[in-house]
Amino acid sequence: MQDEKAFIKDLLDTETQQTAFRQLVSVYSRPLYSHIRTIVLNHDDADDVLQNTFIKVFQNIKNFKGESRLFTWMYRIATNEAITFINQRAKKQGIANLELQQKAVQNLKADDYFEGDELQLKLQQAIAALPQKQQLVFKMKYFEEITYEDMSAILGTSVGALKASYHHAVKKIEEYINAN
Repeated sequence: MQDEKAFIKDLLDTETQQTAFRQLVSVYSRPLYSHIRTIVLNHDDADDVLQNTFIKVFQNIKNFKGESRLFTWMYRIATNEAITFINQRAKKQGIANLELQQKAVQNLKADDYFEGDELQLKLQQAIAALPQKQQLVFKMKYFEEITYEDMSAILGTSVGALKASYHHAVKKIEEYINAN
């Protein structure tokens, strides 16, 4: 992608906005979908959240201050949209977020888009048992290999706290897998 400042200028200019936004969607759809999918687990839900994410990006690009990279800003929006989706779905079903996540893991076996084996399923079950923040940190580090610095910008948490969350998550996952 071209220079980020020039690209953002193109996103803000009514003459170049549509072309620039199509390019943005083309470049970021796959990584944002993967990120969202690790949070919501279901393919169709991830597609819905991705669409909402791009709508929010389009509506709010004029508010982007450039204090972080565009990638980081969009990941923050995607993360918030995914969490909001989970919270709303849990509230609508009258269950806790943790219970919703555990149901989503149980549904993975029937998901045509899930390509994991029994060990991968067990890992997903262990992750679903973690507190939400530890789930996010673990998934972003383990599955997406996002740096702690980028995670810090996305989640608004210090690098030290993220490292501690990841460490605790790994220990809990190891205990879960060894016990089951």
